[in-house]
Amino acid sequence: MNRKLLLAVMASTLVIAACKPQAPVEPAAPAADTAPAASAEPAPVATESAPASSAADVPFDVKGFAGTFSGALPCADCPGIDTTISLKPDGTYTVHEAYQGKPNSFDGDGTWTAEDNGQRVRLDPNSKSEQDRLFAVKSNDEIESLDAEGKPLTTSTPHALKREGAAK
Repeated sequence: MNRKLLLAVMASTLVIAACKPQAPVEPAAPAADTAPAASAEPAPVATESAPASSAADVPFDVKGFAGTFSGALPCADCPGIDTTISLKPDGTYTVHEAYQGKPNSFDGDGTWTAEDNGQRVRLDPNSKSEQDRLFAVKSNDEIESLDAEGKPLTTSTPHALKREGAAK
């Protein structure tokens, strides 16, 4: 029995010693009388660089994206709805919509958030009788209206809003 116990202790000691990380070996310093010649170029030094971060690793800059977007959105019973949405850096928004060919216009406000790491913008109106509105972020200068489920609209009419003051 003592022999088995002694063998188990020795085996576990060996396993623990094998798992212990070894201290890095310091390179030996060159002797004073073996200094390299003055004309020799220094040896290249290998450095480990940090991994490149992908676009998904970079958080969406809400304050940088804020701005005013305008354009005409589709309308069921008129030529279009002239729409201006101002996304403010503090997370609030205002919207003005004027129906083309009609005297109707609408003003609203609420909060906006970026979703899917900046791939989509959600407008949450202060009026709870209205539904949230979703827009796909096509570029820093363009957003495109989505349906209530966040899917692209299946219409041939344009439904994008462009940043005011953006280069065209």
